[in-house]
Amino acid sequence: MNEDKSNAIQSPRRSFLQGATLGTLSLGGLLLLGGKEALAAASSADPAGDVAILNVALALEHEGINAYTLSAKSGLLQKPVLDIALKFQDDHKVHRDLLIGAIQKMGGKPVQEKSLDEYAKALNAGSLKSQTDVLKFALSLELGATNAYLGVIPSFKERSLAHVAARLAADEVAHYAVLNQALGQPLPKAMLFGA
Repeated sequence: MNEDKSNAIQSPRRSFLQGATLGTLSLGGLLLLGGKEALAAASSADPAGDVAILNVALALEHEGINAYTLSAKSGLLQKPVLDIALKFQDDHKVHRDLLIGAIQKMGGKPVQEKSLDEYAKALNAGSLKSQTDVLKFALSLELGATNAYLGVIPSFKERSLAHVAARLAADEVAHYAVLNQALGQPLPKAMLFGA
C-alpha cells in the first residue's frame, strides 16, 4: 500500500481524536468508557457532545471490524495469519461493545454499522491481491488507530482520561507489532507512534 493510501486511512481516526479535547469529550463520557459509572454520574458535562464523539469512535471501530472481516473472507490469508486477524477483530469488537455501552448509558443512540459491501468499497478492498497486501493494509489501519488515540493524551487534564486513551492505544500498538512481525519487517524505528 502506498503512503497516500495509508495516510488516507489514518486521517479520519487521527482527525477525530486529535480534535477531541477535555471540553468536547467530557469527563463523564470517558469515565463511562473506563467503567467508572458512579464518577460519570457525578460529572456535570453535557452528554450530547460526548455521544456524538463516541459515535464517531464507534463508526471507526465498525470499520476496523469489517476490515478484518473482509481480510478473513478474501481467501488470501494462510491459517496462522487468519487466526491472528480474527483475534484482532475480536479485540475491536470489545472496543465496539464498550463504546455502545457508554453511548447507551449516556442516553444516546449508537451509530449503526454499514453493510460489508459499503466498507469494501470505502476501504478499496478489491485492491488486495495477496496476504502481504492484506497485512500491509491492516498494519496501516492499526498505526492510524494508535496515532489517533495517542494524539489525545496530551489534551487530558484528568489522569484517568489519559489512562483510557492509553489503554486503547496499547491494544492498537500490540496489533501493529504482531502484524509488523508477520510481514517480516524490521523493528519499528524509535518514536514511530504518535507522530
